Amino acid sequence: MVIGPSWVGDMVMAHSLVQLIRRTEQKANIDILAPAWCAPLIARMPEVRTLIETSFVHGALDWRERWAVAKQIREKSYDHSYVLPNSFKSALVPWLAKIPVRTGFTGEQRFVLLNDRHILNKARWPLMVQRFAALHDEKLADGLPAVPKPRLSIDARLLSSTLGDLGLNVTNKNTMILCPGAEFGAAKQWPSHYYAELARQRIAAGWQVWLMGSKNDERVCQQVASADRRIVNLAGRTSLLQAIDVMSCANLVVTNDSGLMHVAAALQRPVVAIYGSTDPAFTPPLGENSKVVRLGLDCSPCFKRQCPLGHLNCLNQLPVDMVTDQIDDLLGSTSKEVSI
Repeated sequence: MVIGPSWVGDMVMAHSLVQLIRRTEQKANIDILAPAWCAPLIARMPEVRTLIETSFVHGALDWRERWAVAKQIREKSYDHSYVLPNSFKSALVPWLAKIPVRTGFTGEQRFVLLNDRHILNKARWPLMVQRFAALHDEKLADGLPAVPKPRLSIDARLLSSTLGDLGLNVTNKNTMILCPGAEFGAAKQWPSHYYAELARQRIAAGWQVWLMGSKNDERVCQQVASADRRIVNLAGRTSLLQAIDVMSCANLVVTNDSGLMHVAAALQRPVVAIYGSTDPAFTPPLGENSKVVRLGLDCSPCFKRQCPLGHLNCLNQLPVDMVTDQIDDLLGSTSKEVSI
């Protein structure tokens, strides 16, 4: 039983731990306990048997609900649990379920709840994916190349039907997917007019441009789409499961630091990731064909949802040319025709 995180990107990175478990426990049944929205991601992790859905209220102890879930999973006789979040409440279910081995990082007075405790050494494991891996093998996590990268599978049949339903074509032109939203907040979002300029450049070069995001990203995606009628705005038009498949068609993805960035990297798409308030030294895109663009101002990373100084210079002052330079470098190293 893996107690999963509650953000798209973090759940994608949890696949590294899942792969490590499978390597050493080839016959194990691996299940993940996480919110229901995680189901599409879990469905694309072939090592995972099933998702056990939770509906805990964010930030609440939810004692009665956690007890009910613990009672449910106790019947499954798990022999080991990995608790990825570092909160007290996230360790409650495996303790209540009496899972014999309960692995996690020490913190938030979890000494009773966890019996296989690790000390989180942030300097030793600077990346989140290393920290997840360290719960299984601390020495292996020391070297990032030894940590398996997240890899999501696709469903070719669902992809074909989704492309047809959306009226999309991937046979005639290279496709750039832009992800101008970010669930975390505005301090992660490169300005929409920069994305619009990037879109116009690629369209002039003969590419097609698709915008992707959730319903919460519809406004910013519409701002980008208004720059050219040939831009296809898919924001809010796909489920997460469909979005995973559609993103696999990209010859290039340009994105903020977001869940879709991690999805694109896990699909091994060429990714240019733009960072503002967050830190690529902690949660970078983990694909082989990835580039990071950031200014690295003294005030960043601040990890705030809104710029505390009110100017958002870390993104407002990041010009389109810096991104196009990385695109040219990336496509030059992967060839301009990227297989899909």
